[in-house]
Amino acid sequence: MTPGPVAIAPIRFDGQVAVVTGAGRGLGRQYALALAARGAKVVVNGRGGRNGEAERAVVDEITAKGGEAVALVGDVADARAMLALWGRIDVLVNNAGFVRDKSFAKLGLDDFRAVLDVHLMGAVHCAKAVWTHMLERRYGRIVMIISSSGLAGNFGQAAYSAAKMGMVGLANTLGLEGESKNVRVNCFSPVGVTDMNAALFTPEVREIYSAEKAAAGVVFLASEQAPNRVVLLGGGGSFERAYTTFTRGAVLASDQAEELAANFAGVSDRAEEVVPDSAQTQADIELSNLGLTTK
Repeated sequence: MTPGPVAIAPIRFDGQVAVVTGAGRGLGRQYALALAARGAKVVVNGRGGRNGEAERAVVDEITAKGGEAVALVGDVADARAMLALWGRIDVLVNNAGFVRDKSFAKLGLDDFRAVLDVHLMGAVHCAKAVWTHMLERRYGRIVMIISSSGLAGNFGQAAYSAAKMGMVGLANTLGLEGESKNVRVNCFSPVGVTDMNAALFTPEVREIYSAEKAAAGVVFLASEQAPNRVVLLGGGGSFERAYTTFTRGAVLASDQAEELAANFAGVSDRAEEVVPDSAQTQADIELSNLGLTTK
C-alpha cells in the first residue's frame, strides 16, 4: 500500500555532528552520505582495512560535494576522540558488524562471542561513550542497526540473531532512560544489497534493494522528528514497523502445567494484545487478570 503525500518540514542536520560506525562501505557508507547531504558533519568510522582507504574515500566523497567529514579509523568508544573533532555529538548510528554464518551445531563459541562483541558490545561501548554528553546537552539520537534475523530468526545465524535482538533490548531501555532528556533511541532493520550479500540476489532484486533506498530509515530515526523506542524495517523503498506485544492471557485455576497446556490457546489469543510500555506491563496485565492493581 502506497501512502499519500504528507507535508512536512525538510529534515536537516545543519550544525549537528553524526557518528556512523562501519561507514567505510555498504549500507554504512550510504547512511554517512545521506546524513552529510542534509548538512551533518560526519565522523566516518570503520576498522580501517587497507590503511583506512575505504573510510577516507567516503570522506573525500562527502567533501567533494561541499560537506564536512573526517575519518576515525579503529575504536570509536573513546568519546574524547570524537568530541575533540567538533565539540559535540548529536547522532550515533551503530552500524558496524559482520556475520559468521553457520548452523548452531557447527558454530564455535569463539565465533559466537566475536559476533556478540562486535554487534552488541560494540553498540554498548559506542552508546556509553556518547550517553552522558547527550543527556547533559538534553539532545541526542541513537540508531541501532538491527536485523529481522534477530526479530524472527534465520537459519544459520544464531550468533547474529542473538546479537541483533540484544540491541533491541538495549535500545528499549536506553529509550526509557533518555526520554526525559530528549535522547531518543530507535532500531532500524534494513534490507540493502552490498558487496557482502550481492551474490545472494538476482539482478532484478539487486536493483530493487539498492543500498541507497534504505538510507531514508536512518535519516528519519536520526532526525529531530524521530520517535522513540521504535523498530523500523525497510528496503527497496518499502518501510514497515515491528511490534513486541503481550497477550491478555488466561488465569489458571491451579498451578499445574497440565492446565497450562490445556489452556495454551487462550493464553496465546491475540484478540486483546497490547504493546508494552516497559517490563512493568507484564505485571499490570497479570494483576488486572487477577482482579488486582499496581496503582
